[in-house]
Amino acid sequence: MIRIDGHHLRIEDVVNVAKNYEKVEVSPEGKENILRSFALKQAIIESDRPVYGINTGFGIFADKRIALQDSAKLSRNLILSHAVGTGDPLPVEIVRAAMLVRANTLAKGYSGVRIEIVQTLLDMLNADVVPEIPSQGSLGSSGDLGPLSHLALVFTTDEFDKDEESGWAYFGGKRMSGKLAMETSGIERIVLGPKEGLAINNGATFSAAIAALCVYGTAKLLDIAEISLAMSLEAMLGCDSAFDHRIHAVRGQVGQMEVASHVRNFIDKSTLINAANRVQDAYSLRCAPQVQGIARDTLQFVETIIQREINAATDNPLLFEPGLALSGGNFHGEPVGIGMDFLGIILSEVSAISERRVNRMTDANLSAGLPPMLVDHPAAAGLNSGLMMPQYTAASLVLENSSLANSDSVHSLPTSGDQEDHNANAMTASRHAYQILANTRHVISIELYTAARAIDLRLKNMPSGQLGEGTLMAYEIIREVVPYQAGDALWGPEIDKVKHLLEINAFESVFAFIKS
Repeated sequence: MIRIDGHHLRIEDVVNVAKNYEKVEVSPEGKENILRSFALKQAIIESDRPVYGINTGFGIFADKRIALQDSAKLSRNLILSHAVGTGDPLPVEIVRAAMLVRANTLAKGYSGVRIEIVQTLLDMLNADVVPEIPSQGSLGSSGDLGPLSHLALVFTTDEFDKDEESGWAYFGGKRMSGKLAMETSGIERIVLGPKEGLAINNGATFSAAIAALCVYGTAKLLDIAEISLAMSLEAMLGCDSAFDHRIHAVRGQVGQMEVASHVRNFIDKSTLINAANRVQDAYSLRCAPQVQGIARDTLQFVETIIQREINAATDNPLLFEPGLALSGGNFHGEPVGIGMDFLGIILSEVSAISERRVNRMTDANLSAGLPPMLVDHPAAAGLNSGLMMPQYTAASLVLENSSLANSDSVHSLPTSGDQEDHNANAMTASRHAYQILANTRHVISIELYTAARAIDLRLKNMPSGQLGEGTLMAYEIIREVVPYQAGDALWGPEIDKVKHLLEINAFESVFAFIKS
């Protein structure tokens, strides 16, 4: 059971709730935070002074005073008018992650909502009621207004309680109206009070949720990219001098030193390394610690930003003792947007250098004696295409990554009558990083698959050859699910099986071994 209080949510917790359906509850501290904040809001309401979002309009209508008796209508109108997203629905794991992050934000105790708001979000998570959220239409400031409003449609209502105004949701594996999903699950929908609509939809929550999933997935993938690098190095009889600790120590880049150290451990006891007697290798092998190392360093920075963000108070205004409502800009998604731009760039580069290694293994002019396209034997070339097309797929995904990795956060257009004159574009940056991560995972899977085949062919000609201790473990994990096939075959499903190994963290034992 994960307990939230607005301060201690971890990226691993987000993943466990989003993907593994771990249950969630509000901690006693979180409940105290929510109750304290609600009391502050009530005091502000009783003072009858104008406060943005509590008794005024929104955006350019902030100067319009709203009567207290219209506060529920004000909140409901905000949700109805802002639920204008478009595009394909977001994956379930993203929606679940966003629901958790939003509940945690409200539990921090600066938003003035009732505890029922937070509890309803958690009840939905625990019962697996998942709203359908369009993927496009958010700038990430003033937060993810559209996506969060689509979320709110499902669990909030008004006096009319119209089915067609309840959005869509999934429950029990079936798509239905939000109203029906909540009724079927036995969770009561809520009529919003003062500020509660704004507290729900004001913050870059979906951007941050996607970012948390991306950070976690990238950390796992960078480990695997070092395994695929080590296997490719052995398949091409590469030189170990480029991984010598002295080279990396004199530069002093931490991630670079880590990558080189890991590869040295993977290839320890290999007889294939240096077997070609080359002085040095191509950049895709020789400079891999430099390229993949900065990816590790950058990830550490991005992880710090996103870890803070999933525990941040991000709506506006925020409520402080002794009854102050301070209007600011914590909803602005710039930290998330820039972080996801950085993440997209490093993943794009990791996929690019991986594809170059795939190319070298399949090109008979570059592979140190391997058959062209890794056909079973040279005489089979022509009748068999070998791994020609997997390299095509990798190249295509790398090119797509190059486009997607163009920075989104540097682009801005004004909204809301120029009141919101600089926007973060954070949601687009997060969505692109999510796609780049998926593309890169497939490219690395292709490299693992290609390297395993290249190793088989290499050992055919070098029967006394021996893999490194770590690479042998990785090779055996691959061959357990995809045995070697001599002739052409339907490679795609086999590559997908290797990718599934990545998705279930099947190579974690290999990394644990080389670090022990």
